[in-house]
Amino acid sequence: AELPPPYTAIASPDASNVPVINCRVCQSLINLDGKLHQHVVKCTVCNEATPIKNPPSGKKYVRCQCNCLLICKDTSRKIGCPRPNCRRIITLGPVMLIPEEQPAQPALPVPPDGTRVVCGHCGNTFLWMELRFNTLAKCPHCKKISSVGSALPRRRCCAYITIGMICIFIGVGLTVGTQDFARRFHATYVSWAVAYLLGLICLIRACYWGAIKVSY
Repeated sequence: AELPPPYTAIASPDASNVPVINCRVCQSLINLDGKLHQHVVKCTVCNEATPIKNPPSGKKYVRCQCNCLLICKDTSRKIGCPRPNCRRIITLGPVMLIPEEQPAQPALPVPPDGTRVVCGHCGNTFLWMELRFNTLAKCPHCKKISSVGSALPRRRCCAYITIGMICIFIGVGLTVGTQDFARRFHATYVSWAVAYLLGLICLIRACYWGAIKVSY
C-alpha cells in the first residue's frame, strides 16, 4: 500500500499571527498589535482596561466594583474611584490584594505569630504571643494570671522551699548558739527575727508557686 500524501495545513482566512488577549471584564478578544509596549489596553466592546504587563515599580493594579481599573502605589490602603457615577472608596488590605495580571486565587490569611494556650482558670483558649514557655500569662477572658507550662512554678517552688528551710535552720542555729550572748546584747534578737522572717516569706512564696494554675 502506498503511503498517504504529507499533511499540509490549510490556513483559514481569519488565521494570523496577531497577538490577542481576553478582556478581564467581558472576555472579548483584544487585538494587541502595536500595543505590546503599553501596560494596559482598552477593550473595544466594554471600553474597560485590561493589564498586559506587570505594573510599574512601586505600583499595583486594583479593579473597582464598577470595573474601573486603577493604578496606585503598592503601599496605598485607601483609594477612591474617579468615575463620577461611582466615587467609591476602596479599602485595601495587605493580604487580600492579588495583582490583576495573575489568575484569581483564594487569598490565604496570614496567621499571627503565637501559640494557642488553654487557660488553667476558665478553660478558654487565647493566643500567647511570647515565643517561649515557662512564663506567666494573663488570660484576656477571665483576667487571671497563670503559668504557661508547669516547669516554671515547679522550679520556683523548689527554690523557695530550699531557701526558706535554710533561713529557718540559720535562725534555729542562731537561737541555740547565741542565747547567752543575746541576754547581754538584746540586738541579737533582731538577727533571729530576720532569719525567721525570711524563712517564713520564702515558704509563703513556695506555697504560692505550688498552688498557681497552669495553662497548656
